[in-house]
Amino acid sequence: MTKKQWGAFRNTGLEEYLKNLDVTQVVIAGVATSLGVESTARQANECGFNITLAVDAMTDSSPEAHVNSITGDLPATGRDRHHPGAP
Repeated sequence: MTKKQWGAFRNTGLEEYLKNLDVTQVVIAGVATSLGVESTARQANECGFNITLAVDAMTDSSPEAHVNSITGDLPATGRDRHHPGAP
């Protein structure tokens, strides 16, 4: 899949692909929490998917933006799941 925008669902065919496989749950991780991860989580929510956020598999170039995302915006879209022993 080639992604040309921040989110992974818009104009990529990913929604259709997953729904054709009867997928209802997605796990989201990424290297730009405040941009790509947030956009993808919002889009997945809009598409009707249940979302699990792999918070310990996310990062951002700005630690402050990362913390803001995982404590502010992202909890509204999905469930946080930390790896055992992660902060």
